[in-house]
Amino acid sequence: GMILVLMGVCGSGKTAVGSFLANQLGWTLFDGDDYHPMENIDRMAKGIPLCDEDRIPWLLVLHDIILREMSSGRNAILICSALKRVYRETLLFGTEISNLKCREEQRDRVKGILFVYLHGSIELISKRMATRKGHFMAPSLIQSQFDILEPPSASENSITLDIEKSIPEIAAEIESALPSYL
Repeated sequence: GMILVLMGVCGSGKTAVGSFLANQLGWTLFDGDDYHPMENIDRMAKGIPLCDEDRIPWLLVLHDIILREMSSGRNAILICSALKRVYRETLLFGTEISNLKCREEQRDRVKGILFVYLHGSIELISKRMATRKGHFMAPSLIQSQFDILEPPSASENSITLDIEKSIPEIAAEIESALPSYL
């Protein structure tokens, strides 16, 4: 199986791109936001940024979903902000994140997981978030997300796409990149 992790700050279009792509490819879509515990959602709604302690248990749940889908040979798309490298490594390695031997053994599995970083300026994203209704993220949190954002480095299995483009264009770019990672 192959897993696409659509990552980026809130308002970068992860859900829109994910839904479009899941329909195009016929892949299962998992929205990471659906797996946040209630207390995380309450915090974000109040404009309180989540700290690593809040995020790690949530990321471990998502790691289990990735493992389950891959081991059953299914292709899936996971929407998850995955702003910091340590969060992405938690998605990949779970609690084995600090165990190098296990990480080496998991190299093959990691090959099937591609991070798709949806990149846009804080101006564009703030503008988009201002028009959004019914999202639990307080607009003041956008800056805090940019503050901790660590874009994927060259050593990570990732591609970066500009969110200035339309959703079908972004989806087409992701699709054309897939063969090199499958």
